[in-house]
Amino acid sequence: MSLIDLTGQTALITGAAKRVGRSIASALADQGVNIVVHYNTSRGEAEALTAQLRDRGVDARTVQSPLDDRAQVEGMWEQALGCAPGGRISLLVNNASIFPSDTLSTLSPENLEQNLSVNALAPLYLIRLFAAQVRNANAPPACVVNLLDSRIGGYMKKHVSYALSKRMLFSLTRMLALELAPKVRVNAVAPGMVLAPEGESGETLERLAARAPLARWGAPEDVANAVAFLMRNDYLTGQVIYVDGGAFIKEDPYG
Repeated sequence: MSLIDLTGQTALITGAAKRVGRSIASALADQGVNIVVHYNTSRGEAEALTAQLRDRGVDARTVQSPLDDRAQVEGMWEQALGCAPGGRISLLVNNASIFPSDTLSTLSPENLEQNLSVNALAPLYLIRLFAAQVRNANAPPACVVNLLDSRIGGYMKKHVSYALSKRMLFSLTRMLALELAPKVRVNAVAPGMVLAPEGESGETLERLAARAPLARWGAPEDVANAVAFLMRNDYLTGQVIYVDGGAFIKEDPYG
């Protein structure tokens, strides 16, 4: 199998300042990709990351914006294009998301709207802008990778709004892969137990990850490597790679 060379291309990664997004930025930088680091509130982490990426020989810039509504997303996209080398972005990673708790009994329109806005609609708006740029520039084929969740096929009873938003992004991934082919490839990675949720201990991660077929948790780098693979294999579109130790195969892996 021959994988394409990404050297000199530019990626916009949302939520890249920390956690999995940071690992994705590092993995793509290892491939010679210039990185536009998007962040919302994590300015210090974003600036530290860009400094590290520049030390490794790639161009790295930051853009700041919340992703709550279409105007903010469009403004952030214009910022990203303005600082990208050559004014072009050929790789897009929709990593940013929110992860609040709610149940079917506490679900509210406001919670659902916020989750859909950040976790599903912001990626959709960015992909449309990304695709328009590729078409208008008569550029070579480009690639999008969306970050899902390996539990999208199950019942996330403590995170209902989040689960619904990620299922919507899953559907959008497949729909956009058809709609935008052959100029834009759209794939996804669905991480499992690679990091404990912010504010929770590693004991939670260890307890849940032990239920996966591989009986261990993964690492953010495992997710990042899957993203890089999808970027480099130009005969893949509409695919979802589950990076969860095989947990998605089980009917209720973490229940």
